[in-house]
Amino acid sequence: MDGPGPDERAVEAVLTASRAMIAVATRSLGAAAEETTIAQYRTLVVLASRGPQRMVDLASALGVAPSIAGRMCDRLVRRGLIRRQRARTDRRVVLVSITAAGRVVVDGATERRRALIGSILSRVPRHTQNSIAEALRVFAEASGEVPESQWPDDPGRAAVAGAAAAARPL
Repeated sequence: MDGPGPDERAVEAVLTASRAMIAVATRSLGAAAEETTIAQYRTLVVLASRGPQRMVDLASALGVAPSIAGRMCDRLVRRGLIRRQRARTDRRVVLVSITAAGRVVVDGATERRRALIGSILSRVPRHTQNSIAEALRVFAEASGEVPESQWPDDPGRAAVAGAAAAARPL
């Protein structure tokens, strides 16, 4: 680090870019946006990227109180997007995990987001795209975000891809 705190111009640039990314994230939810909030979608992404979580760990990853995470999970369980189950090693522990239907929401939003981001980047010179990619990789790493290439293997992923067309409307 070069100084006592962040460069204010960098903070301003990232703040502005984050508004653009929130707009992309919201649009990427597509039809699921009617029933899925950004916070609920973030919950699905955390579960997809980190695997089953104890409620306290999920709440920590989301930056919310366990009670808030619990209420959000209640809604997602009712919609069939996540499930709660007892841990095999300790029956007192309840784990929350994403379902195949939840994975369909995440995968669909990811594909739409990829297209939207590609459209935006196509208006940026190639050499600048490379700089943006490296800066955002470092930023994401500093934030603790798990790159999609490092998400846990999902044995049902092939079934999810096939089930996408047959999934009930969200």
